[in-house]
Amino acid sequence: MSTLDTLERVGTFTSKYFVLWVVIASGAALYAPGAFTPIGNYITPLLGVIMLGMGLTLTPADFKRIVERPRDVLIGAVAQWLVMPTLAYALVVALGIPWEIGIGLILVGAAPGGTASNVMTYLGRGDVALSVTITTVTTIAAPLVMPAWIVALAGEQISVTFAQLSQTIIWVVLVPVVAGLALRLALDRYAPTAAKIGLSVFPAISVVAIVAIVAAVVGLNVEDILTASGIVALAVVLHNGIGLGAGYGIGKLTRMPEDRARACAFEVGLQNSGLAVALAVAFFDPVAALIPALFSVWHNVSGPALATVFTRIDGEPVSEYEPAVESD
Repeated sequence: MSTLDTLERVGTFTSKYFVLWVVIASGAALYAPGAFTPIGNYITPLLGVIMLGMGLTLTPADFKRIVERPRDVLIGAVAQWLVMPTLAYALVVALGIPWEIGIGLILVGAAPGGTASNVMTYLGRGDVALSVTITTVTTIAAPLVMPAWIVALAGEQISVTFAQLSQTIIWVVLVPVVAGLALRLALDRYAPTAAKIGLSVFPAISVVAIVAIVAAVVGLNVEDILTASGIVALAVVLHNGIGLGAGYGIGKLTRMPEDRARACAFEVGLQNSGLAVALAVAFFDPVAALIPALFSVWHNVSGPALATVFTRIDGEPVSEYEPAVESD
């Protein structure tokens, strides 16, 4: 077996059992929080590493699709931008969640799509190309869209400005993604073997990074997690579940083919919760990272479950997938 095959197997294995690693790390952080809280100082650079990995998975063809199929891309992106932030705000108000915790749900709702949506779209027999393109569009637009929603929905409750949020998102999200894309183009042209190795290694690196982030958040919020009411968990489940259903419904209402409607479902319902965690820790009380951390775990349970439902409808088994990043 070649070194490249070994790296691919390690990446696939690490990504396949991502939820297990999160559960183990979270349990360890609850038991010995002091061992994980120092990681809190590195949440932002860890997220940057994850976004670099996302950039490595992009190719010029992904951007070409924006021009070739603008209607479905626009529908998916707008659905995510409208449904998830407004739904988050409605849930915070309806469930009476304290703002210091509820701002975490607002952050999740305003976040761009996560790359986990691409993985789940593949597993659910959706249109992967559309999923990747929508994720790319929402990620690139994040420095404008995300701060705008946060300020609009929670402006009276926060002291951070649009400019501060936007600048952070640019450095944490946009710059690493662009750097990853540039690196991928250079490697494909001058060192294709190195490009293959990078794509094989980054799944494991990304999983380790997001597991470390979740463990750090758990360690920083042990008391709040142990005393959190079921309302917080209910908010996470409802936000994710309604988002998945709304995305699929919007796809059908706009007469998308079945595979594209499935892609729309995952794009709307699965968010970049890692970015929400980073912003919560950087600008708000650490307890604000509680809901994004829970979302990180839950959407990696609900996503595969919905993908399984879709494949059973098709009468096909779920095949193994080798994602570039499966962790946000």
